[in-house]
Amino acid sequence: MTPEMIITLIVMVAATVLFVTEWIRIDLVALLVLIALVVTGVLTIEEAVAGFSSTAVLSIGFLFVVGGAIFQTGLAAMASDRILRIAGTSETRLIIVLMIFVGTIGAFISSTGVVALMMPAVLNLASRSKIPVSRLLMPLAFAALLSGTMSLIATPPNIIASEALENAGYAPFDFFSFTPLGILLLVSGTAVMVLLGRRLLPERRSTQVIQRMETPAELFALYRLPENLLRLRVRKTSPLVGKTVADSRLRSDFNVNIVHIKRNNARSELFPGPWGNGRTTTLEPTPDTRLEQNDVLLVEGDLTDVTQAAAHWNLGVMSNLPPIKEGDVITHELGIAEVLLRPRSSLIGKTLTELRFGSRYNLTVLSIRRPGVEEALDLKTTPLKLGDILLVQGKWKDIFALKQLRHDFVVMGEPEALEMGAFTKPTHAPIALLIMVGMVVAIAFNIMSLTLASIVAAVAVVLTGCIDIEDAYESVNWSSLILIAGMMPLGTALVKVGLVETMANGIGQLLGAYGPMAVIAGLFLLTTVMTQIASNTAAALLIAPIALATAENLGISPHAVLMAVAVAASMAFLTPVASPVNALVMSAGNYRFLDFARAGAPMLLVAFIITMILLPILWPL
Repeated sequence: MTPEMIITLIVMVAATVLFVTEWIRIDLVALLVLIALVVTGVLTIEEAVAGFSSTAVLSIGFLFVVGGAIFQTGLAAMASDRILRIAGTSETRLIIVLMIFVGTIGAFISSTGVVALMMPAVLNLASRSKIPVSRLLMPLAFAALLSGTMSLIATPPNIIASEALENAGYAPFDFFSFTPLGILLLVSGTAVMVLLGRRLLPERRSTQVIQRMETPAELFALYRLPENLLRLRVRKTSPLVGKTVADSRLRSDFNVNIVHIKRNNARSELFPGPWGNGRTTTLEPTPDTRLEQNDVLLVEGDLTDVTQAAAHWNLGVMSNLPPIKEGDVITHELGIAEVLLRPRSSLIGKTLTELRFGSRYNLTVLSIRRPGVEEALDLKTTPLKLGDILLVQGKWKDIFALKQLRHDFVVMGEPEALEMGAFTKPTHAPIALLIMVGMVVAIAFNIMSLTLASIVAAVAVVLTGCIDIEDAYESVNWSSLILIAGMMPLGTALVKVGLVETMANGIGQLLGAYGPMAVIAGLFLLTTVMTQIASNTAAALLIAPIALATAENLGISPHAVLMAVAVAASMAFLTPVASPVNALVMSAGNYRFLDFARAGAPMLLVAFIITMILLPILWPL
C-alpha cells in the first residue's frame, strides 16, 4: 500500500470511531477529515472544498427551506390532526394510520421534522386512549426511517447516490425511482409492527410527566385581559400622527402598553397586498412604527392611565363593541405566554423600565404575578423577584426566543401554543402545497433538475410569504450540510489513492463468484452496519463510491447497486444512536438500548428480503 492509502485509511477509521463514540460533534468531525486530507497532501484545497459547491449539498439545503415552509404554514400540522382524528383510539388502527401517514409525508420533508411534529400529538393521544406510549413512539420512528425510501428527496443518502451516478456519467435517479420499493417496504414494515408489535414493543409509560399548562385562550381569561384592554383611535388632529411608538411614550409616561395596531389600507383597490387593499391589517408595534390617522390602538392598562394618555395625545376612546375577544390578541403570529424567572436570572432586582424589556426582547409585559401577592403589581416600578411570572405578549417567534436564554427564563405552555397553531400561517398553506406539488412535478417529469427545482421552490416559498427569510435560514440543518460537504472529500480521496478500486476488487473477489445478488446483498449489509454506528449520510458517502466501482468491475447495473446502498442507509432500526429519529423517541418512550434491536431486527430482515427480491425486477442486473 502507498503512504497516501495508509493515511486515507487512518483518516477513515478515525472518523468512524469519532462518529460512533460521539466524542466530537459529527459536523466538526467532517471538517477535521477535510483538514487532515489537505494537511497530509492527499488532496489539494480545491479538491477538499469541492463538496461545498456540490449540487447535492445545494439541493438538500434548499429542500430544508421548502420543508420549513410546510411547517410554518401549518400544512403538516393540519394533515397530522386529521389523520389522528381518523385513527381514533384503537392501538392497531392508530399504528397503521400513523405509520402510513408518516411514511407518506416523510417523502417530502425530513424524517426528523416529521417525528418532532408528531410526537406531542402522539403523547397526548396515548394519554387519552390509555395506550402505553412505548407502543406508539417506536412505530412512529420506524415509519419515519422507512419514509427515506419513498422518494428522491426524502433523505440525503438518496440524493448522494443519485449524484454519484450522474458524476460517473449515468442517468440519475428520478423523483419516483425509489417509490415502488419504498411503498412495499412501508407496507411490510407496518405489517410487522401490527402483527408482531404486541411481542416486540415494550409496555412502558413515558418517564416524562406531561403537566398541561394553561392554553393561550385560558390565560386570556385567567388574567381578565378583556377588562384591561381598550381601543384608542388616532384622530386627525392628534399630535401622534406621523410620530413613532417610541415618541408616544405611552409605556414610560402612562404605563399603557400597545398590544397591536389596526390600520385600514384603503389607499388603493387596484393593488392588493401591502400597498392597500381596502382591508384592515394588524401591525405588531415596534419603537420605530409610525402612527397614522385613524389607526386603532389596542392598548392594555388601567382605565385611569389609558384615559390620561388619550387626553394628552387627543386620542379617541372607542367603545369595546364588539367585545374584545381572544382572537384580537392571539393569532397564529401573535400570542401571550407566561414566563418564569429562574433563580439566578439577571433580571432579578431590576424593574422592567430599567431593563428596557420591550425594546430588548421585542415583547410587552401585560402583567406580573407573584406567589402570595393578590394585588396587581405596578409594571413600571416593581423590582422583579425570584418566582415572578411575567405575562408577555408579542410575536410567537420572539416569545419562544426566550427559551434560548435558559439562565434567565423558563417559557411555559409551548405545546399548548403549538396546538392552537402558533408560529403557523394557515392562509398560506394552499400556496405552500401548490409550490411543493409544482416542485415534485418539475423533478418527476424532468422539467427541471433537482437542484434548480429546489432553488426555485425555496425562493417561491419566501417570496409568497410562506416563510420569512430569517426563518428560512433557521430551517436549514447546517450541521447536516457541513457533514455532507466535509465528508465528500473522503470519498474523493478514496478514489484518488486507489482504495475504492482496491475495495471494489476485494468485494468482487469475495462475493463475485456467488453472483451479482450476493454482491448487492453484501453491500446492503455493509451499508446497514455502517448506518447503525454512524449517520446514514456518512454511510452513503463512504459506501457509494465503493459500490459504484464494484458494479462497474463486475458489469452489473450501477443503478441497482446504488439503490441498495441508498435503501440500506435508511435501515437505522437497531440502535438509538443510529439516527436522530431514534434518539428523539428514546427518552419519551422510556426505551432501553436493546428495545431497538429487538423490534428493529425483524424490520431489517423483512426490508432486506423485499429489497433483494424487488431490486432485480426494478433494475435488471
